Amino acid sequence: MRSLLFLVLISICWAEPHPDNSSLEHERIIHIQEENGPRLLVVAEQMKVFTHRGGNVTLPCKFYHEHTSTAGSGTHKIRVKWTKLTSDYLKEVDVFVAMGHHKKSYGNYQGRVFLKESSENDASLIITDIMLEDYGRYKCEVIEGLEDDTAVVTLDLEGVVFPYSPRLGRYNLNFHEAQQACRDQDAVIAAFDQLYDAWRGGLDWCNAGWLSDGSVQYPITKPREPCGGRNTVPGVRNYGFWDKDKSRYDVFCFTSNFNGRFYYLIHPTKLTYDEAVQACLKDGAQIAKVGQIFAAWKLLGYDRCDAGWLADGSVRYPISRPRKRCSPNEAAVRFVGFPDKKHKLYGVYCFRAYN
Repeated sequence: MRSLLFLVLISICWAEPHPDNSSLEHERIIHIQEENGPRLLVVAEQMKVFTHRGGNVTLPCKFYHEHTSTAGSGTHKIRVKWTKLTSDYLKEVDVFVAMGHHKKSYGNYQGRVFLKESSENDASLIITDIMLEDYGRYKCEVIEGLEDDTAVVTLDLEGVVFPYSPRLGRYNLNFHEAQQACRDQDAVIAAFDQLYDAWRGGLDWCNAGWLSDGSVQYPITKPREPCGGRNTVPGVRNYGFWDKDKSRYDVFCFTSNFNGRFYYLIHPTKLTYDEAVQACLKDGAQIAKVGQIFAAWKLLGYDRCDAGWLADGSVRYPISRPRKRCSPNEAAVRFVGFPDKKHKLYGVYCFRAYN
């Protein structure tokens, strides 16, 4: 609501016969003039900022008056409100509100957000201890009296998108189960922008998976049968939006770096799944999750040709330097499968969190 001063001048004239409506006796001329006084402007110096899980970040936002050099007019208190936009833009999640000495943060942001306030017109928001869920678009709204304006800033995270399906096989997760499956693997369900960036980075996967907005999509860089056909255009293929309770697909998860050490446990013998779990515990760690092996591979360049157990019961190994007998054609986290936990023997990947 930008305030306008309406100056209405009504001029009454003698009526002349109107060609289309002889009953019209008067014409009204309305003049509208915009106020020349201060107009509130909110500006984000950067439209997108990058960070990583566990880091701190500043979302830039400053406010000005178009016709004055001061930050505020002094007649009204400044109210600053930060919200997070949802994927469909129909809802907003409250993050932080400040008005004078009164300040409040909401939900998972409590204790992690505050205003930078480097100057009297600085409404920038500092977020500490970044979580995977913090990714997305944020709106900075500044209100003074009847005037207000907004700016939108995108918070992007360094990370990796990976496809995931459970032991039961492909297309066995409804949307809610997909969200939980990602959380169980130290990840969150990916957003479309994250999947799109991964596709641009070379991700090619024929199985359709849930995204955070409730859509089902999959990335194709090498068109082929039966992945849309040989003549299809490379891109992120969209199945549309499906019933979150009844429809079942795979899921694309997103994870970022971690505060800990990912490693292959050197052990004198190969292990069953239960033995692998205990071996990591004995070493002061836990059996690693799928998200952790992808993060170590993509963000740290971890490379190991030994297949090892992971927490979900799958067996995988990360290859950053393709070579003979170790993913000769591409760098990837190779998937062996979900072997029999009681009888099959493999190594194990562990994860030790830093205090």
